[in-house]
Amino acid sequence: MTSIIIPACNEAAHLPATLASVRTQTEPCEVIVIDAQSTDETRAIAEHAGARVIASARRQRAAQMNAGARATRGAFLLFLHADTQLAPGALTKMVRAFRDPATLGGGFARRYDAPSAVLRLTCALAEVRTRCCGWFLGDQAMFARRSAFEELGGFRAWDIFEDLDFSRRLARAGRVVTLRPPVISAGRRFAKRGAVRTTWNDLRLTLGYLVAAASPPHDYRGGEAAAATTALHL
Repeated sequence: MTSIIIPACNEAAHLPATLASVRTQTEPCEVIVIDAQSTDETRAIAEHAGARVIASARRQRAAQMNAGARATRGAFLLFLHADTQLAPGALTKMVRAFRDPATLGGGFARRYDAPSAVLRLTCALAEVRTRCCGWFLGDQAMFARRSAFEELGGFRAWDIFEDLDFSRRLARAGRVVTLRPPVISAGRRFAKRGAVRTTWNDLRLTLGYLVAAASPPHDYRGGEAAAATTALHL
């Protein structure tokens, strides 16, 4: 069985579509929503859809996803953003990939729900990155065998780049795969500053992370980390 883990905080606008996409899946699964003190209808929406809701005192995706993983029982873990929709048959594709015992995890190709040529290009380049390097981001519906997730210690308790860090460690541990059809992720965080400016900022911060991660103690504590968390993850 697959455990689908959805970290959420005030996601009433997007969570219904995400949960609806989960309901189209035919593989056995359990759905856990880890709610970080939402003040809107997030919890009620999740419960009405049949998801199990776990309260989190901490508003941090890494902490929420780790808590969700501890509360589940599936052999496979899929980490789904509350504003990202699975394509029909996505879980079937994932389960088939796990038939190869060498496969430890991976993620999906991604497209945004915004009609931007820049975002289409970034999604195409992201798929090249995942297929060549095995590096995934959280809005790509990352997944892993439970055994591999636990052996790696789950997500590090970072406010930023916890997703990229985990996928890099997973890729070093064994085989990861990129699956299609793509998930559909909300392009809302590009709306305020524009696709070009936001993408450039993401690239600059990612390069800073990679430089910092290449040097001991392998932790990202750059001066911009706290300020960038909202821009990258909301």
